Amino acid sequence: MFENKEGQKVPQVTFQVRENDEWKKWSSEDLFKGKKVILFALPGAFTPTCSSSHLPRYNQLAPVFKQKGIDEIICLSVNDTFVMNAWAEDQESDNIRLLPDGNGEFSEKMGLLVDKNDLGFGKRSWRYSMYVEDGVIKKMFIEPLKDGDPFEVSDADTMLEYLDPKAKKPEAVSIITKPGCPHCKKAKELLDSKGIAFEEIILGTDATSVSLSAITGRNTVPQVFIAGKHIGGAEDLEKHLN
Repeated sequence: MFENKEGQKVPQVTFQVRENDEWKKWSSEDLFKGKKVILFALPGAFTPTCSSSHLPRYNQLAPVFKQKGIDEIICLSVNDTFVMNAWAEDQESDNIRLLPDGNGEFSEKMGLLVDKNDLGFGKRSWRYSMYVEDGVIKKMFIEPLKDGDPFEVSDADTMLEYLDPKAKKPEAVSIITKPGCPHCKKAKELLDSKGIAFEEIILGTDATSVSLSAITGRNTVPQVFIAGKHIGGAEDLEKHLN
């Protein structure tokens, strides 16, 4: 079993990061002092669960966490800063600070550095999340010690449930567009005006016209989906929002 460190201070570590083509040092004090911080740790950048679920959901719920007084959300992995920077560019992670624990020092001091030699990973962090106030760990969600890579309790929804069981979560919104489309621009402006975050799927880049027809039964853009429901085009969206 892993030790739960609730009530203890976070480890004092200096992280080597590359930012704007310059080397910088971030200390634990820089990251946690005087702040309310959520940190979630995962086995590796670009790995399936980390890229498809863990990081994206924290990024999606970041505005809700901010409303609850959270100053920053940190994603930590035992990867070097170049890998983490590349992953940040590849992911929707604008609301998250990606933190490279390159030498595994922070993870080791947390007692959560594990051997992933069977996967060819070497030493990596076990998956967990924690809520930290002014450098003191208030709550930890550590994944159960099982074979593989369990992902049961360190997710963003579990953390939000802990902070506020009644918190309203944003609905998932996707919009299919194509470059130069004025109706697409109008639909995105409508969503922005309501403060609704959305995922944009661009024809020719993320999908094809065949996909558009197969998914929506239509051959025009934009096509908007909210919480799994097909809303339609820009005029349909306007009616829905009103």
